[in-house]
Amino acid sequence: MNLLSMLFISMAIALFLVIFNMISSNLTPNADKVSPYECGFDPMNGPNTQMSIQFFLVAILFLIFDLEIALLLPLPWAMLSNTPKMASTTATMILILLTLGLAYEWCRGGLDWAK
Repeated sequence: MNLLSMLFISMAIALFLVIFNMISSNLTPNADKVSPYECGFDPMNGPNTQMSIQFFLVAILFLIFDLEIALLLPLPWAMLSNTPKMASTTATMILILLTLGLAYEWCRGGLDWAK
């Protein structure tokens, strides 16, 4: 098969799926379908409801640890360089720092969901 016939078949399948979806879908709107949705918020109670700060704390902790783990991604290439001992020392220091940060947050109660 050549490229043009594959392109035609792919476009025909995509067009068929779009038309089938339009025909078979139920388009009657109701209050649940047209209301906005945000995770953690209930749009029916109004904007002035209390929200748990734990969601934000866990999100910030995840961001911090995720960004610091990203520092370890180039480690395999660093091990192939002329100074693998320095790369492993740096990686060990990063992991020790992450472990100490995790232990600190755990001891301070930052990871306890119910207080």
